Amino acid sequence: MMASPSETGARARPANVLVVEDDAPMRRFLRAALANEGYRVTEAETAQLAMTNILARMPDLILLDLGLPDIDGADILRRVREWSQVPIVVLSARTREGDKVDALNSGADDYLTKPFGVPELLARVAVALRHAAALKDAGRREAFAFRTGDLEVDLANRRVTVKGHAVHLTRIEYRLLTVFVQNAGKVLTHEHLLREVWGLTGTGQAHYPRMYVASLRKKLEDDPADPRYLITEQGVGYRLTAD
Repeated sequence: MMASPSETGARARPANVLVVEDDAPMRRFLRAALANEGYRVTEAETAQLAMTNILARMPDLILLDLGLPDIDGADILRRVREWSQVPIVVLSARTREGDKVDALNSGADDYLTKPFGVPELLARVAVALRHAAALKDAGRREAFAFRTGDLEVDLANRRVTVKGHAVHLTRIEYRLLTVFVQNAGKVLTHEHLLREVWGLTGTGQAHYPRMYVASLRKKLEDDPADPRYLITEQGVGYRLTAD
């Protein structure tokens, strides 16, 4: 069942979503889909208007098209990430894997390829808002750190270390790791990870967890082929060991 805006952490008011899209029919489609779910929607058809709205309104989430008429949306993404962690979901007709990887590595929370349906859009929006709310909540605590062996995850400061050395993770890698931390010791299925990290349902994209778990292991494990922390539960999913 789709989470409503009140279930994504914005209980005091509906979440404000900024739609950055130059195509008028697509903007109308997005506005109708989001407004019907209770979100407040602001629109910008150029990069310049987008930056003005971001600075003036501080939206709760940004839906960002990459093919804008004045400045490429990827440039907006990089600029915003210099000073803000507002959730950004890229909406683009660009299907090359390299474009997706570049956007995610530049700080996008998610990447949705056009065309897409309303249920998938709303699922991605809900997941991005839920994770942003969880991170804000963690940030309000004086300290919230998880440790197992030589791996330590400080959620309050978004810091990951192994044997005392800082580890750089992409946003998707970090999001995946936080899901494991929040469920340490439990077996998480591929379906659970797809839903919580990518907002997907079903098993058609099961390669996403496999690919990103392999990437995490390369950064966190002494021997990725014989992992100590991220354990494969054959045919089911993965489990983060908890001391």
